[in-house]
Amino acid sequence: MTASDWRLPGGDAVRLAEEVPVALSFDGVTQAVMMATPADLEEFALGFALSEGLVAAPSEIVRQEIATGKDGIEARNWLAAPAGVRFAERRRATLGPVGCGLCGIEQLEQARRPLPRVKAPRWSLSPEEAEAALGALRAHQPLQDETRAVHAAAFWCPGEGLVLCREDVGRHNALDKLIGALIRREIAPDSGALVMTSRLSVDLVQKAATVGMPMILGPSAPTALAVTEARAAGLTLIARARGALALYTAPQEATA
Repeated sequence: MTASDWRLPGGDAVRLAEEVPVALSFDGVTQAVMMATPADLEEFALGFALSEGLVAAPSEIVRQEIATGKDGIEARNWLAAPAGVRFAERRRATLGPVGCGLCGIEQLEQARRPLPRVKAPRWSLSPEEAEAALGALRAHQPLQDETRAVHAAAFWCPGEGLVLCREDVGRHNALDKLIGALIRREIAPDSGALVMTSRLSVDLVQKAATVGMPMILGPSAPTALAVTEARAAGLTLIARARGALALYTAPQEATA
């Protein structure tokens, strides 16, 4: 259940978004515990594993299981042998606390992980299409309609518009769910643009670049660090600035 009925002190009925602890475990070891909307959790775990670099391909996760307990939900994942060895080595090297956004880091320099260069898209997005994509997102948010309390991540494809959307109380959770959904449907992350409901922060840039998404659209300005990292990775950021859309980074800005 993603939302439940509540009564306010004045007697009015409202729908509130569910927010539960979700433990993401790999080969029996918990990598992160996130506060998340309890839906699309297998996609969430797959997207998280890919966007955080825990696996290099979806085939490296050989089995998934969702287990619900009194304290929360565990999304269990079992890895193929090469990926399992890499994960175990990463765990030995990184034993710090985990949490939202920047997961499983214990040193300051790890907050700015090396990002791959994103290939420039073979398609283009006009200013009118960018406006239309952001405007269309609202019609793809049923849980937001109920609760007014969740973020969304959507995927825009040239000639098709928004083809997929996922919602969650956390913006990076919504993105991971979207990534998992794209991979399961065999939609290449570089075949379109990511459209977010939230400000564009560095964790979103890192996740998008890691899976090869070349462009992000947002309704509000990015952070300075998000722009810096996007420029270095060759990722395009388009967001509103004083009411109008602005191009904050472009692929040709990538540095050597």
